[in-house]
Amino acid sequence: MAADLICPDCATVYEAGPDEPWRCACGHALEFTDRPHPQGNPLPLSQLDTSQGLWTFFEFLPIEQHVTFYEGFTPIVEAPEWDAEFKLEYVFPTGSFKDRGATTTLSRAVELGVEKVLEDSSGNAGAAIATYAARAGIDADIYVPADVKQSKLMTIQRADARPVRIEGSRQDVTDACIEAVEGENGGGTGSENEGNATAEPNQTGEGWYASHAWNPAFYAGTMTFAFEVAAQRDWTVPDAVVLPVGHGTLFLGAYRGFSLLNEAGIVDEMPRLLGAQSAGYAPIADALGAAADEEGDETETETIADGIQIADPARRDEIFEAVETTDGDVIALESDSIETALDRLHRGGFYVEPTSAAAPAALLQYREAGVVDSDDDVVVPLTGSGLKTL
Repeated sequence: MAADLICPDCATVYEAGPDEPWRCACGHALEFTDRPHPQGNPLPLSQLDTSQGLWTFFEFLPIEQHVTFYEGFTPIVEAPEWDAEFKLEYVFPTGSFKDRGATTTLSRAVELGVEKVLEDSSGNAGAAIATYAARAGIDADIYVPADVKQSKLMTIQRADARPVRIEGSRQDVTDACIEAVEGENGGGTGSENEGNATAEPNQTGEGWYASHAWNPAFYAGTMTFAFEVAAQRDWTVPDAVVLPVGHGTLFLGAYRGFSLLNEAGIVDEMPRLLGAQSAGYAPIADALGAAADEEGDETETETIADGIQIADPARRDEIFEAVETTDGDVIALESDSIETALDRLHRGGFYVEPTSAAAPAALLQYREAGVVDSDDDVVVPLTGSGLKTL
């Protein structure tokens, strides 16, 4: 039976089903009522059957496996020039880490009997949701910016999903998708509904909201990143993990995963979680007092890191919690520093898209600032393939 949803803020419980709300009536993001933990000690990687990919960690997941390409267990490789290890998240079936959340989100959709999903995305999440929806035999509408990269648009179209191109900002794309999800009778998105506990944002419109920002099923998938890092390191955690932050789907996934490992007694410490945002789209860094790097331009609104062009993260408070709990940080980077890191990555054989260079660029600045020591053990995910920039 599919797990119900609960609001961690007001404790309202919502019964699982295709018409379940996409967020609480109070405006807070929902979570699963179930938070499973594994039993016993974990096997060493050499004895672990990883043939099911990230679903190897099914004991941690409040979702049953229904839709999968057996994705996961992406390689961790030494990157001596960076004094770090890179986890190659761009080798997933659709070329980005978003497949972690797509396999669990579409598996949840199958559990609920969903017939159609809707998603809004700058491209990677949309391509992942479209591909896994095709695998599940579920219709999908993917809302994307009008200037979405052609390679990502083609991935959506070739999976027989319907791309809906929206003019305007990334937030305009989200607003249009939510309006379609809720239909004429939906509630909870406009200012007229603020504070109205009866205005539940139900999924009563054109489909089920498979949002990588709001849907808890997506984070159930991204937290497997942390499980893999620990397993690949003989069940130890690094000193720090440096990640890109837009909506924070991988940042929060890492936080949730490492937290669960601690609660289960599998590891006994947390890595510092260090984030990278792009100047002009850096609400977390701004609030932490690091609006831009030393040479950056706080008014910059164009960035080559289009995957993190998020002005208002859906789970903003949770990102702050993860930063505070892990003694972490989030900084903003100008496009020049990201582009320089991108060139360096390509010359080193890591053919990634521009957004993937944000975290390595941030690592350099964290080291220069003394936040990360020269002998610290650091893992950096490379999140998207360079083939998606074509």
